[in-house]
Amino acid sequence: MVRRKEDLERALKSFKTRCRREGILQEVKERRYYSKPSVKKKTDARKRKRLQQKRNQTF
Repeated sequence: MVRRKEDLERALKSFKTRCRREGILQEVKERRYYSKPSVKKKTDARKRKRLQQKRNQTF
């Protein structure tokens, strides 16, 4: 939502951050091509594993 006296750059930045938070672009990329359910399960499992490793990482 653009406010009345908000400049274009600020409005564009807020729009991009909202899209990133909601995952709109990521969903569009995933839906560009059909993926079989078995392939989807494998990619989801890889994502979960990567996220789990990232969470368990200590510095």
